[in-house]
Amino acid sequence: MRERPYTLLSCCTSLDGYIASAASRLLLSNDADLDRVDAVRASCDAILVGAETVRIDNPRLVVRSEARRDERAARGLPESPMKVTVTRRAALDSRADFFNVGDAEKIVYCASPRVADARDRLGPVATVVDAGDDVEMRTLSTDLAARGVDRLMVEGGGTVHTQFLTDDIVDELQLTVAPIFVGDSEAPRFVRDGIFPWSPARRAELVEVQKLGDVVLLRYALSSRFEEAARGNGC
Repeated sequence: MRERPYTLLSCCTSLDGYIASAASRLLLSNDADLDRVDAVRASCDAILVGAETVRIDNPRLVVRSEARRDERAARGLPESPMKVTVTRRAALDSRADFFNVGDAEKIVYCASPRVADARDRLGPVATVVDAGDDVEMRTLSTDLAARGVDRLMVEGGGTVHTQFLTDDIVDELQLTVAPIFVGDSEAPRFVRDGIFPWSPARRAELVEVQKLGDVVLLRYALSSRFEEAARGNGC
């Protein structure tokens, strides 16, 4: 068993690096890219988003394509990957689509002081895991590996992106850039401030550029595990 899952971070940004407007969710992607993301989801064992993404975007996080769901079922897998979120305040609504759409297992990693509250409210719809006083993504990843997750997809938001990237536990970045500007410093960005491993002395390796209608996919290898995974998946 690996110490942690192969971790793929997926995000769509504006030309100026934003993932939403300050006031509301913003549709940046297009149909071709959404279908690509659906295929990536279908290839993973778990999808992780932060609690803020659950609250604001109310994502369903399921495989949309019937053919892909059928293919997973034929391999003895749930139709959609496990859903995972992480929270310090446990301010999550058990009625959210994250918990109620699809039959996949749902896991909530919660800071120790709020675990009892989280289990009271979310226990009927999810497994609540005590993640310690300070939730760390590396520890969370190790626990997911122990639960059989070999391939993890991280889909936001900016705080979660920053934590995974600054901890240097992302193996692959799939960044889609949409041809618009947001132009609002109050809007959420792809990442927050932090000390990132990639710098002028350690540049990320660009392995693919793909045009998908009016958006472009930039695919980066962020660890040596990328080549191993690419060989194993034939991509």
